[in-house]
Amino acid sequence: MLSTDALAADRALLSRTSTAERVAGILRTRIIEGYFPPGTRLAEDAIGSALGVSRNTLREAFRLLSHERLLTHELNRGMFVRSLTAEDVVDLYQVRRFVECGVIRTVTGPHPGLEAVAESIAAGESALAAREWRALGTANMDFHQALVALAGSPRADELMSGILAELRLVFHVMADPRRFHEPYLARNREILEQLQRGDGPGAAETLDVYLRDAENQLVQAFADRLADRGE
Repeated sequence: MLSTDALAADRALLSRTSTAERVAGILRTRIIEGYFPPGTRLAEDAIGSALGVSRNTLREAFRLLSHERLLTHELNRGMFVRSLTAEDVVDLYQVRRFVECGVIRTVTGPHPGLEAVAESIAAGESALAAREWRALGTANMDFHQALVALAGSPRADELMSGILAELRLVFHVMADPRRFHEPYLARNREILEQLQRGDGPGAAETLDVYLRDAENQLVQAFADRLADRGE
């Protein structure tokens, strides 16, 4: 039987882990928003100072994000934002089709969560008007997070958050973010309108085609990059 003294000794670890999780959440959000592109070295001193956390707490946050496949450690060099591959794209989009299409297929009537879906589209339209391409990409991610939120499942929300963070790292492969993101804004609107009519199955079919198109674009972009490098 574990004594209370042993549990008391774990109190400091619990406190540090809780803080580390919050720090990981901040860094994850910044990755989703595109502030840390693939290959970025995360300087412990600068980040720890900016967030006001200890080196141990920051390293714990880095460890959590490494488990989420967002960061990678290079010996004698430090922690870096991970660079993904075409194989990662295929896997991520397979999971997206399972999760996102599965959720919206169940929508057959009015749903209060559709308001958040509509707000993400409005944010995308504002970003487009302002020619803020990174914000347009973020609004698109918010759209997909809002779709999954229709399930009312914290676990699904958490899963989707991790997927979107990895996807932001993938999207950096696109040389022209406007050309990639802008056409999907109208398709987001189409999906919303189907959901507002209670046509979840139809919206799921539309989204399935949408996701396959995006996957093919990204895989081709990785192939083009390798060809440019002569690999």
